[in-house]
Amino acid sequence: MFAACADGESHITGLADGADVASTVAVLRGIGVHVGNDGSGITTVTSGGFESLKEPDGVLECGNSGSTLRMMAGLLAGRPLAAVLAGDASLSTRPMGRVIEPLRAMGATIDGSDGGTHAPITLRGGPLRGVRHELQVASGQVKTALVLAGMQADGLTEIVEPNESRDHTERMLAALGASVEQSGSTTLRVRRSSPVPFDLVVPGDTSSAAFLVVAATIIPGSTIVIEGVSLNPRRIAYLDVLRSMGGNIEVREIGVELGEPVGEVSVSSANLRAADIVGTESIIDEIPVLAVAAAFADGTTTISGAAELVVKESNRITTMVDLLTRFGVTAEPTPDGVIVRGGAPVGARVDSFGDHRIALCGAVAGLAATGETTVENWSAVDVSYPTLSNDLASLLGAA
Repeated sequence: MFAACADGESHITGLADGADVASTVAVLRGIGVHVGNDGSGITTVTSGGFESLKEPDGVLECGNSGSTLRMMAGLLAGRPLAAVLAGDASLSTRPMGRVIEPLRAMGATIDGSDGGTHAPITLRGGPLRGVRHELQVASGQVKTALVLAGMQADGLTEIVEPNESRDHTERMLAALGASVEQSGSTTLRVRRSSPVPFDLVVPGDTSSAAFLVVAATIIPGSTIVIEGVSLNPRRIAYLDVLRSMGGNIEVREIGVELGEPVGEVSVSSANLRAADIVGTESIIDEIPVLAVAAAFADGTTTISGAAELVVKESNRITTMVDLLTRFGVTAEPTPDGVIVRGGAPVGARVDSFGDHRIALCGAVAGLAATGETTVENWSAVDVSYPTLSNDLASLLGAA
């Protein structure tokens, strides 16, 4: 998306092969951005910047990707065009009012289903004005949408969050010369600007790495090193959680890619103990796999402050309870989390409920559980980590 905002040609190495990324690429092509890959592993994005984006011929399909839909709404809000952004059945249940309302306040004409709260959303972009946004929920997706809109708006756009959220956007845009300024840990100030074209080697996704980290922790005798992964401080708090539970984890920073620290994570198996886990935005996507770790830990783990799990690809509070219960683990839902009593999980037949992270959790738990495990609706992993089976086979020496 940032390459689409730049006037020129950008080169991206190591672009993820999940369905969410494919959805973003398809949407960008639909608004006139050239995205090509010659098979060498380098993706080329060519654009004339904001001014070159064109009105799409049809509906822009975002698949299962909330990031694509919310961020594209911000990107398109400042363009003089009409567009419809839609998604699959799961995405159509996720809250969109949190991005629609602030974009309206900047001058965009935008609406959604159910009174403007769900996809599909329709928008007619145009001249925007900078405003001060005081968000009710800390969200890297919403923040990025408003940054993309603010870069096209007259005056100052100020984004104030109640808590820290992921900061990939401001790190990268600042490195690319855009007028995006951090003020404290929860406020961003944005002015009209554009990023420059760039070359980027994409760091490994820390959320995907979390499944390998937990697997290596709970499978006796395991030792792995994950190389070239993002070490963004606001994305690796789950490592601190696992360390507090007794995990054997070391981190080594090696370099920086457009403001993003990159390095390696070394993990070896450990006997875990229970912990009290608070579901901040920085670990919200890792909470399900932390619940799997808790299932193998000694004692009772309480996960709280994670009500946002209810509005993910599935209601991850109920689907995680279902998953762990099928493994023979005592797990109880709460309004904002889960209580997990560690034990000795036994292999089971579990369902992903169409949620990629639940499917991945099923695989990790199944590797460490006694007996055989079957994960139904496994294809859900295509959203974020379609190669997990191959990666696990390689680590287990079965490739």
